[in-house]
Amino acid sequence: MKIVITGAAGFVGRALTASLGSAHSVIAVDQHLNGMPGIAGDLADPAVLQAAFAHGCDAVVHLATVPGGAAELDPAQAKRVNVDGTMALIDAAAAAGHTPRFIFASSIAVFGDPMPASIDDTTPLAPRMLYGGHKAIMEEWIATQTRRGAISGLSLRFPGIVARPKTPSGMKSAFMSNVFHALKSGEQIELPVSPDATLWLMSLMCLVSNIEHALGITATGSVTLPAARMTLAALVAQIAVEAGADPTLATYAPDLALEAAFGRQPPLTTARADALGFRHDGDLTVLVASALNTL
Repeated sequence: MKIVITGAAGFVGRALTASLGSAHSVIAVDQHLNGMPGIAGDLADPAVLQAAFAHGCDAVVHLATVPGGAAELDPAQAKRVNVDGTMALIDAAAAAGHTPRFIFASSIAVFGDPMPASIDDTTPLAPRMLYGGHKAIMEEWIATQTRRGAISGLSLRFPGIVARPKTPSGMKSAFMSNVFHALKSGEQIELPVSPDATLWLMSLMCLVSNIEHALGITATGSVTLPAARMTLAALVAQIAVEAGADPTLATYAPDLALEAAFGRQPPLTTARADALGFRHDGDLTVLVASALNTL
């Protein structure tokens, strides 16, 4: 397959590009490639899109985004990338291929905050953050373009993916990854939610496997990916075991608003995703070991 990956130099993009590149022709696109071969530039630039699709395409994996906190700080830029850029990308893909497969990185942010008491395939979308609103808008646009026959689109709602690099990410949920780095390095960390905060998490390599699976099936629409659900205290304890660290290096200073948005994730039922063959890591031990292995 000829596969265009946007956000290819990012956390998920690098791992996905490396995995797919052994069996497919991958075109990596990112604002800054940081040494990766590919096409550097903005998705809003017609020249970048022309270069990305110069030789046609069978599929697109659209990972590029302005995430939660960064979107709130610069709404105009976030809309330009998250909405206008995605629409332009869809148009370019449709023109370059014959109903190409289009996998969109959506987010559990579409459910808003605080979340309802439980979430399943019938839960309505109710985003409050701009990022979640943009993802919800594009889910519907991708579904519309799929009904029109332009693309074959599937939106995957990602849970928290761990462990992201210890760099500024623009994500308010960065603490979920930073705790891995701190405990592995034997450093203290103050966490902005309480020990009993509940999280939905998936390891990077599990997510890569799920995206590759999405490329190989024909399902369209939107699916909430399965996720391991745990308390932050349980996560800290397991990281400490795997890393040989002292769990008391992690202390807690809850921010009530942040915890409401990122630390009160309810029971999750993902019947459609399960039936389609998507999977989470299995249990906390496997998730933590996998996440630590990719730091």
